[in-house]
Amino acid sequence: MNKGKVVVFGSTGTVGAYTSSLLSKKGYEVIAVGRRSDDGGYFDSIGAKYISIDITDKACFERLPKADVVAVLHFAGVMPSKMLGYHPQKYIDSIIKGTMNVLDYCRESGSEKIVFTQTRADSHSHMGTDKPLNDDIVKGYPKTGDHSIYTICKNAAVDIIEHYHEEYGLKRFIFRLPTIYAYHPDFYFYVNGQKKKKAYWQMIHSALEGKTLEIWGDPSKKKEIFYVKDMAKAALLAVESRKNGGIYNVGRGKGVTIEEQVMGIADVFSPSAAGTEVVYRPDMPDGRQFVHSIKKISDELGFSPDYDYLGMLQDMKKEMHEKPFKLLWGEG
Repeated sequence: MNKGKVVVFGSTGTVGAYTSSLLSKKGYEVIAVGRRSDDGGYFDSIGAKYISIDITDKACFERLPKADVVAVLHFAGVMPSKMLGYHPQKYIDSIIKGTMNVLDYCRESGSEKIVFTQTRADSHSHMGTDKPLNDDIVKGYPKTGDHSIYTICKNAAVDIIEHYHEEYGLKRFIFRLPTIYAYHPDFYFYVNGQKKKKAYWQMIHSALEGKTLEIWGDPSKKKEIFYVKDMAKAALLAVESRKNGGIYNVGRGKGVTIEEQVMGIADVFSPSAAGTEVVYRPDMPDGRQFVHSIKKISDELGFSPDYDYLGMLQDMKKEMHEKPFKLLWGEG
């Protein structure tokens, strides 16, 4: 059964690809949109259509359907974790200008709602505690570093979306994201413009090689850890909701301690029954602590996560072997 057209901007990224796949499985006609010129045939393989556009160029939107769009999901835009060097103008162009273009497309296509992802950096001043963060905080931003102008632009995009909600009645579902964990064959990201291996993939690969793992700082510090398949589930619930939306934290609503994180990786990815050696390093810095409240998304959208931490790691291990997105991302 065709439930209608959904247009997914940023469909070639991790969240976009998993969400597009789930929406297609649930009976939606998915129009997958990305900047890449080619998707390797992936979206055709799941019964979706891929269209390449640059969201900063309004003329490109003429390639997209103009009617019968039930929802627009906007996951596109430049991120610090993907930026070599520092080019803040790209944030202004892709996040502010690009979001304006996407919002105008919502109106032109008849879409009644938009789903958007907000950075957790808007809550940076609330971090450092294991008290769950509420959804409707006063937005802030880091005053320095690679997330500063990025967060300013994401905050501006949220405000512009809110204006379109008030002015035109556009329903908006804005998700504040922690780090989204997932298998992807690219294990690297950028910090202040410098390429580094993601810490959890560094630990996973060390465990696979039988190397000793380290627990740094206070082992009781907690972090909100959220799996990409649960993120896709939250997006699906937003698409199917009849509510006007708002700002919602996503997560599991309970933190995973540093000790639990490392021990879980040792347990799931160790190549031998004997396990992987784990040592404590209290002399090293503590991890940054934060946990999201998910009461609002649970009450209003009926969301509950399907994956606990160990279940997530086990599913990631399965995805590493099956590589369901190899047409799109390659095999690493």
